[in-house]
Amino acid sequence: MDGFRAPDNRSVKGGTVEFTDANFQSKALNSGKLTVVDFWAEWCGPCRAVGPVVEDLAKEYNGKVNIGKLNVDENPNTCMKYNITSIPTILFIKNGKVVDRLIGAHPRKNLVKKIEQLK
Repeated sequence: MDGFRAPDNRSVKGGTVEFTDANFQSKALNSGKLTVVDFWAEWCGPCRAVGPVVEDLAKEYNGKVNIGKLNVDENPNTCMKYNITSIPTILFIKNGKVVDRLIGAHPRKNLVKKIEQLK
């Protein structure tokens, strides 16, 4: 597929938080509410499918649940710390601890169900 270029998911939209190695402690672990982190990469096809869903959920749950994305290529330390070996992986963090994770591209209804269970 010569000339094909994946969309640039770096532009985080709406209420979506851009997590990094530098801000993960303050923005994810110490947020004071349920935090949902989508671990993704630009080159990952399934990540491109999940990305817009995460962005929509961030708008929907804005102020109630902390939802964002972490680029695995740009933030290797957080990926190693949380043993992220496949993407997309979505971590659910509450009170500074990982309480659940989903690996792979899951439909929106699965993410909503998990958020509602944990928030």
